[in-house]
Order: sequence, then C-alpha cells, then structure tokens
Amino acid sequence: MTDLSQVTTERLNKMLTAGHEVENCQRVLSKVGENIVGDVLRGCGTFYQMNHYPDGDVYDHETHGQYYYHAHRDGEHGHFHLFLRPKGMPSGIKPALVEDFEEPKAKNDALSHLIAISMDEFGHPKALFTTNRWVTAEYWYGCEDVIRMLDHFEIDHASPSWPANRWMGAMVQLFYPQICDLLRLRDHVVADWKEQNPKENVFECRDLDVTSELECNIPMQITAIEQELAARKVEK
Repeated sequence: MTDLSQVTTERLNKMLTAGHEVENCQRVLSKVGENIVGDVLRGCGTFYQMNHYPDGDVYDHETHGQYYYHAHRDGEHGHFHLFLRPKGMPSGIKPALVEDFEEPKAKNDALSHLIAISMDEFGHPKALFTTNRWVTAEYWYGCEDVIRMLDHFEIDHASPSWPANRWMGAMVQLFYPQICDLLRLRDHVVADWKEQNPKENVFECRDLDVTSELECNIPMQITAIEQELAARKVEK
C-alpha cells in the first residue's frame, strides 16, 4: 500500500470522492446483474483474445480520453488500457525524443498510455500495471509528464456505458498515488533494461512488456483514505 501520509489533504479528498463514484458505478450495474466489463462488452458478440472492445475503442472527442478492453494475459479475464491524446494534455507536454522517435503524422496521433486495469472473471479490478511502448503502440512520454496527464483523463459521454465511462476516470483518481508510483517505477525499469542491454531498442524489446504492476483493492483503498483523513482531523 502506498504511504498516504505523504499525500495532500486536497488530493485525499479528491480520491475519496472518486472512490464513492467507483462504488456507485458498480452498485447501479450490480442491481441489474451487470458489472463494468460486462457492460462494456454488451452487444459486442463473441469475445476474441487480442481484439479491442468495443470496436474502434471508446473515445471522447472533447477530453481526448480513450480506452479499450482486451485479453491476452494469464490470471485475469482481461484488462482496460487507458490513454490520453495530445489535444487533451496539459500545455507544454511533448513526446520524449527517444532514439527512434518519429514525428506523428497528425498532432493528435501521439497518444500516451496512462495505466492498464486488470480485471478478474467477476468484472472486478485486481491490479494496475504499466507497459512498454510496443505493447500499445503509444508515443513515449516521461513519467512526470504522464503524471500531469492523469487529472485530464475523463470519458464524458454515455457510449458504450455511462457507468463504465465514469468508473474509468474515477479509478484513475482513486488510485492516483499508486499510479504515480507505477509510472515512476516504469521509467526506472526501462532505464535499467537499457543499461543492461545497450545494443537493443528497449522500447521495442518483446522480452519487456509489463514494466510495473501492483494489486489494487477498492474497499481497502477507500478505508485507508478515510483513516488517513480521520487521523489528520484528530491531529488538529
């Protein structure tokens, strides 16, 4: 568990609000026998590994947030990949000039992968993880720039699922400190791999796919936030 004592009170309150949103999204779906994954996949037909669901991904043309669901890893039902495209990023952020950098054909093509959310067979989140560049065909951004993007991720429309779309943005906020830690670890892992394999292009190395991973538990996270906020009130 990330040390929440180092997180600002403002951020903790934002995380708690997001936690309640996550719970509420799951609650309204459970009332009709659904879950986050099932609602996203509803109407998609046969589920095939590696295919993106829904077809064409989920994309918000105003916020430029994007996500899709697919499966190819053992030990999970599948996972969501969350992205932000340049038109939705804070000003001044640009892709890292890595050794094989190529200018994007269009400005909004240089998307950044924020985080992946691993889901179990019951449609519940089980882990958060980051990936190497080749996994998602993203442009590479330094971890501190990706962290600046996190507060800008939102899917503010109802297709394919209003609860699922709200849930995605709320999950980023609920686990904000953990995601920051995972992104920083991602860059350390990539740098270490590069040092140990100087002749390889680390970003295209098929032996390095997942760069950091952490189990996640929604009730435990919310309880930890509440306890930290309560402790601060006592201290006052």
